[in-house]
Amino acid sequence: MSTITLASKRRRSALRTLAFMSPWLIGFAVFFAYPLISTVYFSFMHYDGFKPPTWSGTKNWTYVFEHYPYFWPALRNTLWLVVVTVTLRVLFGLGIGLLITKIKTGTGVFRTLFYLPYLAPPVAATMAFAFLLNPGTGPVNSILEKIGIPAPGWFNDPNWSKPALTLLFLWGVGDLMVIFMAALLDVPKEQYEAAELDGASAWQRFRFVTIPNISPIIMFAVVTGVIAAMQCYTQPLVAGKVASGVIQGAGTMFEPGYPEKSTLTLPQLVYNLGFQRFDYGSACVVALVLFALSMAFTAFLMRRRGGLIQAGD
Repeated sequence: MSTITLASKRRRSALRTLAFMSPWLIGFAVFFAYPLISTVYFSFMHYDGFKPPTWSGTKNWTYVFEHYPYFWPALRNTLWLVVVTVTLRVLFGLGIGLLITKIKTGTGVFRTLFYLPYLAPPVAATMAFAFLLNPGTGPVNSILEKIGIPAPGWFNDPNWSKPALTLLFLWGVGDLMVIFMAALLDVPKEQYEAAELDGASAWQRFRFVTIPNISPIIMFAVVTGVIAAMQCYTQPLVAGKVASGVIQGAGTMFEPGYPEKSTLTLPQLVYNLGFQRFDYGSACVVALVLFALSMAFTAFLMRRRGGLIQAGD
């Protein structure tokens, strides 16, 4: 009798636990598990959205990796944004956060000025940068020419288009600035005072006190930055369209990546293949590659997070 009662209690406890977890389980199943399984399924199918899907085996994978001319340039550009842009954004955001925490007067003004660009809509901000960096009429190149510096082609030059995008992302670094400011202000002052009494220099205090205390925030900024860079779509597409001067109307299709595929990213390929070419199978292949890269980067960073905490050892 006691065994039956114990089993009944365990069953009721399990059902109660499932009831509390059900909102998360339903959300996980509907918004993650089902879309992921469907994406894997359609990656092996020929499907144009009109006719029923038919089995095609690995043809979509072969086409994307071997015959689709935009895949490898888009992969290289996306990885460039992850490595270069995310690194610079974290360093720039941390630097501005440190600077503002050291300012004695006018902190609110500077904080507002640095944060406001982050609130600008992505399309409007990109169009403004495309105007400022226009190689023919933009004010930036006019100033550079007056002081004797060779003016780059920016969004019209494949060698300068990604650096121009990086400048755009650094301009909107206000979100990281606020996060780092909160973390820096939360570092115990007693630790700084103890380090200063031991004769530690400013760099040593930063390395052995500041970095270990804010390492979780740095890791958060890097991981979320990597995910955002892997999903980068709007800014490169708008910059390429504006720089190319192509007016896209009804019945026309703009091939992303201007100039010379240098602003092409993997999310653009998903849209181009799935919603412009109606090749949903190949679009799912690119989406799975994007998902695998995001998971790999995140897993690598989470495994390496201990290096930040031990930076002072």
